[in-house]
Amino acid sequence: MTASFFVYILASKPNGTLYVGVTNDLARRITEHKARLVPGFTRKYDVNRLVYFELFDTVLEARAREHSLKRRRRPWKIALIEKLNADWRDLTEELSF
Repeated sequence: MTASFFVYILASKPNGTLYVGVTNDLARRITEHKARLVPGFTRKYDVNRLVYFELFDTVLEARAREHSLKRRRRPWKIALIEKLNADWRDLTEELSF
């Protein structure tokens, strides 16, 4: 069985504050962010809208992608989000696992 790892981008609102993270359980992690259970940046800036995510087979691939996204400038990240989610919808409700 192949493990699944996710790289995700959260936003506070459309074109708002962005956060890039990685997890092996996207549904659980987003639930934690929305319940404000995660101390730090996302709770401080109310960043809990899932606007983008990618799936990877290994944690090494996911961590490499996370690192790559974090190095990118904000306009590049916004273009990435808007390519697949132009309306900045919260994708949480669309998750099916």
